[in-house]
Amino acid sequence: VAPGWYLYNRDFYDKYPRNGSKVYLGEYAAHAPERPSTIETALSIALYLTDIERNGDVVTMTSYAPLLAKNGHTQWRPDLIYFDNTDVYPTVDYQVQKLYGNNSGTTYVPANMAIASDNDKVKVRIGSSIVKDDATGDYILKLVNMLPVEVNADIDLAPLGINVNKVVAEQLSDRHDSKDAKIKKVEISLPKAVLPPYSFTVLRLKARK
Repeated sequence: VAPGWYLYNRDFYDKYPRNGSKVYLGEYAAHAPERPSTIETALSIALYLTDIERNGDVVTMTSYAPLLAKNGHTQWRPDLIYFDNTDVYPTVDYQVQKLYGNNSGTTYVPANMAIASDNDKVKVRIGSSIVKDDATGDYILKLVNMLPVEVNADIDLAPLGINVNKVVAEQLSDRHDSKDAKIKKVEISLPKAVLPPYSFTVLRLKARK
């Protein structure tokens, strides 16, 4: 479906029965015109997955699809990873899946998010989620900004017992139509963080013992 579907259906599983069958969300992908994999398609999925994490009591599994395709021999686009006889070509959508896969956490941590705008088109393009990795004790904060401008975020981590001024984060960011954006390490200031335009930022944080 188009990236806009993911933006305007972010509450889909909020309304799902909590005592019914569990959900396996399979074969999802965002399709831009001519079906490239870009920052726009990737961030629409990143936003939607923050809401899937919030509804982890209902949605127990997800999978992007199609997964693999050989260049010049595709039946469907986009695919997550392309390859030929000598090389492999991960897409921007793959970078989002990688960040989520490496930072899935164990327990969802409820949090409040307030956006200083009454414009619904702005609100649906900003998202966040917090999960805890019980194996390491890390709290994992995911922040998505799908706007063409910077977002100034005030992040209060005190309730989690976290008090840091700077943290090295992983970030995916580029032009909205970029097809080759890669994850990079960046230093994020707290509690006032600046989220670049068209960005997905993941912070791993440890609470005080």
